Amino acid sequence: MTDQGHHRAEQIDCLIVGGGPAGLAAATYLGRFRRRVVLFDAGESRAKFIPITRNCPGFPDGISGPDLLSRLRQQALRSGAELRDEAVHDIKRDGAEFIAAGPTSVRARAVLLATGVVDTLPDIPLATDMIRGGTMRLCPICDGYEVIDKRVAVMGPLKEAVKKASFMRTYTRDLTVLATDGACRMDECSGPLREAGIRVEACIPNSLRPLGEHAIVLLSGGATCTFDAVYPAMGCRTGAKFGIDLGATCDDLGYIIVDAHQRTVVPGLYAAGDVVNEINQIAVAFGHAAIAATDIH
Repeated sequence: MTDQGHHRAEQIDCLIVGGGPAGLAAATYLGRFRRRVVLFDAGESRAKFIPITRNCPGFPDGISGPDLLSRLRQQALRSGAELRDEAVHDIKRDGAEFIAAGPTSVRARAVLLATGVVDTLPDIPLATDMIRGGTMRLCPICDGYEVIDKRVAVMGPLKEAVKKASFMRTYTRDLTVLATDGACRMDECSGPLREAGIRVEACIPNSLRPLGEHAIVLLSGGATCTFDAVYPAMGCRTGAKFGIDLGATCDDLGYIIVDAHQRTVVPGLYAAGDVVNEINQIAVAFGHAAIAATDIH
């Protein structure tokens, strides 16, 4: 046993990596199960960028991402969980247990990875400001309702942008696909898109800027176009590294594969929330957390 293992205070039942909705909800459950649980939060939850969500169950007037995270943290702390505002650097197996190293270290009988995803955004200086202002939006499932009948664009490689734009037709007929992979492939699906009433333009993605309450972008032909909101469809990077290092399997998109109890193929290693390939929703994260925490207990 390592030196860390000799310290009784550092021997815990479950380590949770990630302080977003999935990790914090799981911490609440495990704390209420009277388990010794420590959550490491590097402060990178994508929920902190949400200006207001009106489809989170229980908040009919909506709630901001930072406010929701604050409430979830309070709830976890009141349930007896320990929260550390630290990043985990490494997790290793040691027999049937796990040792996590960071500014502080713990030995745990189980690990729950709630490490989420990082959205790929246009490489622009004001991306965060645009998200907070609602001129750049990340999730039409979350907030398509907020852009009903507005002028909306979906920016990304043509194939991915078309999928997202087609989903948006429920909310608005004023839709434009801003293709980032040039005009060479646009003829391939411009016909069906036009039939659906969706315009197609090639754009310069890094030219996207806020303009008051709107977004403006430079088209490849030199003209500019203004929208009420732009949705990037440029993919994301999953937080699966710890899982891969420990031997978990991932699907073709890099999401950790789990069973119906949120278990990976590694005994004692679980995953929940956006790092698992389900729709990226707070409600789904809560469900994963409840299932995983109960199975861990």
